[in-house]
Amino acid sequence: MPNSAPYQAIADPNRRRILDLLRDKGPLRAGEIANQLAHISQPAVSKHLRILREAKLVRAVADGRERAYHLNPETLRQMAEWLLYYEPLWDNRLALLQQLVEQGSEAQGGQD
Repeated sequence: MPNSAPYQAIADPNRRRILDLLRDKGPLRAGEIANQLAHISQPAVSKHLRILREAKLVRAVADGRERAYHLNPETLRQMAEWLLYYEPLWDNRLALLQQLVEQGSEAQGGQD
């Protein structure tokens, strides 16, 4: 199993939102991220960015006196590869659920 830090980091919805912002609008500075996340403070954004950096999900690049935050595609790729191992499990569960729903619909249709 890969390093657990990235998975622990993405457990927080605010950090997932930061990753989404960087995917859609990045690279961004901490202040720009904080402006997009009005429900959390600038210090909280900085804390979340530190956790994401430590988990190697984002990298900070000097941009004058500030840092521009970028997604780290290598760590994200490693996570995606590990999760792909479980894709057949999800597919099997979804197929079973679909089968149960279809059987329930047929049973309902036969009672009318």
